[in-house]
Amino acid sequence: MLRDVIEIAIQAGQKIMEVYDEIYTVHQKADQSPLTLADQLSHEYIQTKLNLLQLKLPLLSEEGAHIPFKVRKNWSTFWLIDPLDGTKEFIKKNGDFTVNIALIQGNRPVLGVIYAPAHDILYSAEKNKGAFKLLHASSNTKRKKIKITSSSSKIKKVVISRSHLSEATKNYLENLHQQEGKLEYSSIGSSLKFCLVAEGAAHYYPRLAPTMEWDTAAGQIIVEEAHGQVVVYDTGKPLEYNKENLTNPSFLCTIR
Repeated sequence: MLRDVIEIAIQAGQKIMEVYDEIYTVHQKADQSPLTLADQLSHEYIQTKLNLLQLKLPLLSEEGAHIPFKVRKNWSTFWLIDPLDGTKEFIKKNGDFTVNIALIQGNRPVLGVIYAPAHDILYSAEKNKGAFKLLHASSNTKRKKIKITSSSSKIKKVVISRSHLSEATKNYLENLHQQEGKLEYSSIGSSLKFCLVAEGAAHYYPRLAPTMEWDTAAGQIIVEEAHGQVVVYDTGKPLEYNKENLTNPSFLCTIR
């Protein structure tokens, strides 16, 4: 199934890139977040293709219809997708946007794919089968396994959101600086921050600001299968999914 999902993500990314250099209208959703034709095309394509898979499962998407919790609470397994994560980065044309597709069982992700179409890089993972990176994803089928190794580096690398840096996150970084000493920062959009931790290019990704479940599910399984963790800031427990309120609590994505 993972191979099918990878192909769906790549094709959805190509739909996005067809819009990328065109002139398009940016709409505002009810929460004031932006929406473009690329978001809608990607959603429609992913939904159609996932529905054609042999395993018929419900789907929850950022751009899909609202599904009440009284319906969702009975789902044991479902698709959770963000057809275009990083719409602000897409509009800015800096390339840091992704297609996120995750499979949820119970309340945890068990399969995840993140594709960055502007960079043509894809990350994927399946529970107990490892995490992988694929360069030149649209033309190359050779995956490279990624795994976090313990680092003795004196300078800890921190990746932070390019568009959402809260005061709570700033305070956390100040405390981290006191504990770890010198920190090296980089900022990037979308779920690519999870991928940097998963491949060992960053040690910490703190997010003490609101995110939604579709923003994090694919990234979480990729990080976990690379031997990292994505945990609730206050409790240290893994993020869980299909909550009544789909907003995530503050979390830390780190090496273990």
